[in-house]
Amino acid sequence: MMLLLLALIYLAFISLGLPDAVLGSSWPVISQDLSTSLDAAGFVAVIVSAGTVISSLAATRIIQRFGTGKVVAVSVLMTAAALLGFTSANYLFVLVLLAVPLGLGAGAVDAALNNFVALHYKSKHMNYLHSFWGVGATTGPLIMATYLAVNGGWREGYAVLSAIQFALVIVLFATLPLWKKAITPTVSQEEESSSTAMISNRTALKIKGVKLQMLVFCCYCSLEAGTGLWAASYLTTEKGMLASDAAFWTAMYFLGITIGRFLCGMIADRFDEAKMIRYGAVIILLGVIGVLAPLPMVLNQWSLVLIGLGCAPIYPNTIHLTPKRFGAHASQAVIALSMATAYTGTTLVPPMMGFALDTLSFAYFPFILLLLSGVMLALSEKLNAFGSKTNADKNSTNEAQMGAESM
Repeated sequence: MMLLLLALIYLAFISLGLPDAVLGSSWPVISQDLSTSLDAAGFVAVIVSAGTVISSLAATRIIQRFGTGKVVAVSVLMTAAALLGFTSANYLFVLVLLAVPLGLGAGAVDAALNNFVALHYKSKHMNYLHSFWGVGATTGPLIMATYLAVNGGWREGYAVLSAIQFALVIVLFATLPLWKKAITPTVSQEEESSSTAMISNRTALKIKGVKLQMLVFCCYCSLEAGTGLWAASYLTTEKGMLASDAAFWTAMYFLGITIGRFLCGMIADRFDEAKMIRYGAVIILLGVIGVLAPLPMVLNQWSLVLIGLGCAPIYPNTIHLTPKRFGAHASQAVIALSMATAYTGTTLVPPMMGFALDTLSFAYFPFILLLLSGVMLALSEKLNAFGSKTNADKNSTNEAQMGAESM
């Protein structure tokens, strides 16, 4: 039963990734079709991210009231409806309005499923979960690139994505009873009592180390989203690449994330999660340097894929360490806060990047990535050090309690 539910969760995360990279890869054509500027994509992204922040912060209460299954099903329905609306949008303000349900749906799914998997499944399943997000994030631009190659058919591309989402909605609503049946017999009494005593966001914010984790997610998601949103524009404006080819390499960036997370899932039982996070951050730095360096075009393109590979272990492993670092009773609130801060970063940084790049030059794009990757590496190292100290303190406490009991 748990394996069947896990497969359903994987499908839901594919749907979460499908629209994430499509806006950036299709925007060079959309902006021409709607007679708007390149940096307007940042404004649409702001609204999407604002919606995810709101729904992430509200996720703890909503999930406690309605349950994870219902929250996920309704959220995917909202994203499917929004994507359908994109197919008939003729003005920028219509896309802005549709970005609201698109963001609200994404934030709720992200917060709900991340905590659910962190509590009930092993580290490898968390990595696989986010690799399936990468499947969606890679498939979305590939679908869009196919339709862009045929007379710039971005509307048809969004229609296909919407149809896929609606098909998943049917599956999710049909399998709602599975959530209770699968979880009830497997959760221990200790976990049940922890779940009913989940703390609020405000209380979680006071826990030592939580703010540091929030900063890590803010910086990481700013880098990931900024790369996905502006890489295609950088390749078209600075490298002279066709829009369809730029969309393809954006998809390859997300494919790098996807393959990397599958690999992380395969080795998760044998490697320390904190070290995987460190190695990923270093690989990102190497990839950014490859994009920045005056190398042949093919090496610049593959350096974008290297950035994706480096991104792979950071998000899922930091999430999976949350219950260990802060306790199961606090994990939903801490993850909700982390998601909200992450999306705050994607709300503010990508449009700021777009404004700066449009005003100055898209040649500065890799320099911004270099700054973000360096700061993220420093913050993640500090968080890893905090996590190691916390685990050492817990072990010392447990040993002291065992010694007292033996006496």
